[in-house]
This record gives sequence, structure tokens and C-alpha cells, in this order.
Amino acid sequence: MTKPLRIGIVAGEISGDILGAGFIRAVKAQYPDAEFVGVAGPRMEAEGCEALFDMEELAVMGIVEVLGRLPRLFKVKAELVKYFSDNPPDVFVGIDAPDFNLRLELDLKRQGIKTVHYVSPSVWAWRQKRIFKIEAATNLVLAFLPFEKAFYDKFNVPCEFIGHTMADAIPLQTDQHAARELLNLNDSRYSATKRWLAVLPGSRGGEMAMLAAPFIETCQLLKHKHPDLGFVVALVNQKRREQFEQAWQETAPELDFVLVDDTARNVMIASDAVLLASGTVALECMLVKRPMVVGYKVKALTAWLMRRMLKTKYVSLPNILADQQLVPELLQEDCVPEKLFEHVDHYLSADNTALMAEFSRMHQWIKCDADKQAAQAVLSLIDKA
Repeated sequence: MTKPLRIGIVAGEISGDILGAGFIRAVKAQYPDAEFVGVAGPRMEAEGCEALFDMEELAVMGIVEVLGRLPRLFKVKAELVKYFSDNPPDVFVGIDAPDFNLRLELDLKRQGIKTVHYVSPSVWAWRQKRIFKIEAATNLVLAFLPFEKAFYDKFNVPCEFIGHTMADAIPLQTDQHAARELLNLNDSRYSATKRWLAVLPGSRGGEMAMLAAPFIETCQLLKHKHPDLGFVVALVNQKRREQFEQAWQETAPELDFVLVDDTARNVMIASDAVLLASGTVALECMLVKRPMVVGYKVKALTAWLMRRMLKTKYVSLPNILADQQLVPELLQEDCVPEKLFEHVDHYLSADNTALMAEFSRMHQWIKCDADKQAAQAVLSLIDKA
């Protein structure tokens, strides 16, 4: 009997868990007995991935913030290298988390294991010389966006544009009423609430620590001007819920927030506008066609380092994809309640038709059946397509 296909896989955060689960499903459509093992979140585990470590181990934001976690991260990496060396997979797929995965991929590639990096690091935006490290560490990069592949092609580094899984999963038109029913926002308790603002201060602990308070203070200002406005918060797990609840009680206990243990997607679909942390969720917000204000803060030294290395005009994916500022980005010293309020207030009063039309155009551009494309690219690499 032939051995089943065996794929090593490491995801570093919530978005990677979603990508990993879709990739696993697409591979299993061709190889039902395929085995997956590595670092996984709950979605990947539900698809049958064996988790050697919990994904939360790798979910660290910022340059400075990671320093305190380095000993543990080095230990996890060393154990993964040993495990995959002793039990070589047919291919290894590192999903995002480039600072961790590229180092791991380099060690595995040196041992003759084919490696794929799924989600191109933002080499076109900052630290462009990383492309040579990526070339050394990988046999193939899977990119979400067309301009990413064009950048790799300039350096003759193998890369495939696969589109984005979220563009496939999200319909071109979303049902706000159904989302509100699902989240019980049409309940009689909220009869005075005519509009909803989705508040998304991040899926990582560091993001929540930096953004919860200014986002809550922004809601205070909005409530004074818009008494009919309600606030619904998506919280990815119990730890983020506890963090937000603490910030809420310390900052504005008089406000009412509806806390939802659900994906950001349903909360955004249910909303009229969105206040969010920069990240993949901004692309998701674009795809569900909701006006957004992007806020982000990191520690001062991290911000200083990033500004010195940044090669792009924008940080949020909708703006980068459009190559223009479609949505406001309020970063660091600009990420303050008064400025956040001004932009959210504008969306609550404006005609956003033209913005939604541009969001729809970009949605269709990156809708490519990405899970299947990713699986095919990886299977082709190991002559299994």
C-alpha cells in the first residue's frame, strides 16, 4: 500500500487558520486520506490537522513586543524542525507568520523538504531585500494579489497568484437583515437602535491593549451625536473578550456594547459602518461592502522602525489594492478618538455608493477560487496534481 500524502503546515493567527482549513479541504477533495500536522487553530483541527502546538503560541504583534517571547518561539521552532526532520512530510506549507515560518522553512528546505510560503510577506511594501531570504527558504510563494506576483517575477522567484479565499467565500452582495437576525440585533431590546457601528479592535492581545480604549472613546463621541447608533463588537476568543470588557469598564462603563463571540464578518455585515484595526479584516470589510475607518497603534519604537522601512504609501489592503486612499487610515498619533470620530461620522452621513462600487470591482478582481488554486499549486510542486 502507498503511504498517504503527508503535509506539514504551520499557521500563526486567526486569518492563517481560515486559510489553512480551506487549503486542507481542497487537498482532501483530491486526496481524502491526506494527513496534515503542525501548528493549527480550531478550524484546521476541525478539518483533521494534528496540532503539535497551539496557534496562539505564534500570535505576537510588533517588533519590540516579540522580544519577550523569543525564548519560547525559538523552542517551538527547534521542536518543529526536529519533528519534521524525523518525520519528513511530502511538502511543508507555512501560512503567513513570515518572521517565524521563513526561518523554519529555510531549515526544512536545507534538509531536502520542499517548502511553500502561503501569503506573500509584504516585501513590496517594506524590507524589500527579504525577497532573497524568501527565495532561499522556499520553493514556491502563494500570493493573494496580482501586483505581488509581478514583484516576485522581477526577481525570478517562483510565485503563483491564487486570488483570495475570502473573495470566493463572500458573496458580491451581503444580507444585512439576515446578519442582524443571526446576531439578535433586531431584538426588541434594541428598538431605539436604528444603525450599528461594528467595532473591531483586533484579534491579538497586543492590538486590543493598544486600540480598545481609543475605539471606546470614539464610540462615546459618536453616541452623543447619534443617539440611535448602537455598537457591536466581534471578539475572537475569551481572552479578547476579557480584555475588551476590562477596557470598557475602565473607559466608558455607561456605554452599551453588544459583545459577539462570532466572526468579524457577520458583525461587519450587520453594521452600517466599521471601525477596525488594520489587518486582513480591512480586506474582509471591503468584500462585505461596508465603509470603514482603519486605526492602528503599536509601541513607539516599533512604529519608528516600521516607518524607516516602509516603501508603500498605505497600510490597509483596500488602499494598497486600489493604489489610492479609498478609506481613511489613522495610525499612531493620528489614532485618537477625535480623528476617528470625524471619519466615522462622515460615513454615517455620506452617500457611500461610489465607494461600494469600487469595493465590488476589486472583489471581482481577486475572486479566483483560491483554495483550489493553492492546493493545485502545492500538489503540482510535488508532482501530485
